[in-house]
Formats: sequence, structure tokens, C-alpha cells
Amino acid sequence: MNGLLLLPMGAIIGISVGAGILVLLVIILIAWYISTFNKLQRLKNLVEEGWSTIDVQLKKRYDLIPNLVETVKGYAKHESETLEAVIRARNAAMTASGDGKIAAENMLTGTLKSLFALQEAYPQLKANTNFIDLQNQLKVVETEIASARRYYNGTVKEMNTKIDMFFAGMVARKMKLEKRKYFELDSEEERKAVKVSF
Repeated sequence: MNGLLLLPMGAIIGISVGAGILVLLVIILIAWYISTFNKLQRLKNLVEEGWSTIDVQLKKRYDLIPNLVETVKGYAKHESETLEAVIRARNAAMTASGDGKIAAENMLTGTLKSLFALQEAYPQLKANTNFIDLQNQLKVVETEIASARRYYNGTVKEMNTKIDMFFAGMVARKMKLEKRKYFELDSEEERKAVKVSF
């Protein structure tokens, strides 16, 4: 107490201003950290929501495939290899997870193309109302998958960009956030939409 009284008034004011600036800087730093943490958490949740939406659409696709295969089987009995490949790809996609899920979905898309190619060789299949209805349902599901994939990839891009930024990246590392892969098609052939024609 006596030491403070011995300091000149200007020094006391200088120490007070310096302490005030230091406290203000600490408050700004804490506010920035909380804000950055919250933004990254929001992006993480959006990415998980996007993946969940893709999962729901893929489940719809998985549910349609056995019906399609059974319908085709009635008309194209000699195409068992193609039908078995579709079922194997479906089962692999259903059980895959993480980055393997994307590769498995790409494989399934390729086998579905071969399934729809069969309708050219079997005109009576092309005229089957059940097959046409299943094709229409699959067309709707494929459109919904594409939309969900665009949303997911957009949120992944935003989160990955934040993680790549220097200061936000430090917060992301503390949160143990890692960059996510885009849900992309692997080859030029797979980039073509599943052809659902009549």
C-alpha cells in the first residue's frame, strides 16, 4: 500500500491503462476463440446433417434395388451375372462406412447402369409397368441423392476452408476436427447419371 503511494500519479495511471488494455485484449481473444469454436461446431453439425440426408436417400435406393432385380430376373433369366453384381454392390454399399462408403456407392452406380442396359435387349421388360414404376422411383431417388450430395459437398467445402485457415485451424486442431472428403464420383464413366429411360 505504501509502495503505491510512493509512485507518481502518472505511473499509476500508466499501469492502470496498461492493465486495462491487457484485460481488453484477453477478453477479445476469448470472444474470438468462442466465436471460432461455435462456427466450426456449426459447420461440423451441418456436415453431419448433410451426410445423414445422403444416408436416408441411399437407404431408399437400397430398398428399390431388390425389387428392380426381381423384376428384371423374370425377363432376363440369362443375365444372372449382372443381377448378382448389382446385389453384391448393393450389399457392399449398405455395409460400407466412412470413405469406403463413397467408393462402394460409386461401384453400385456402375452396376445399376448395367442393369438398365438390359432393357434394350429385352423389349418386354421395357414395357413392364412394374419395371417402369421402379425406374421412376429410382429416378426420383437419384435426383434426391444428387441434391443431398451437393449440400453435403458445400458444407464440407466450407468446413475444410475454415480448417485450412491459420487461426481457425488452431481451434479446429484443439477440437480434433479433420478435413472431410467430398462425396465425388471416381471416374468419368460414373459421372454420367444412371440412365433411366423408357
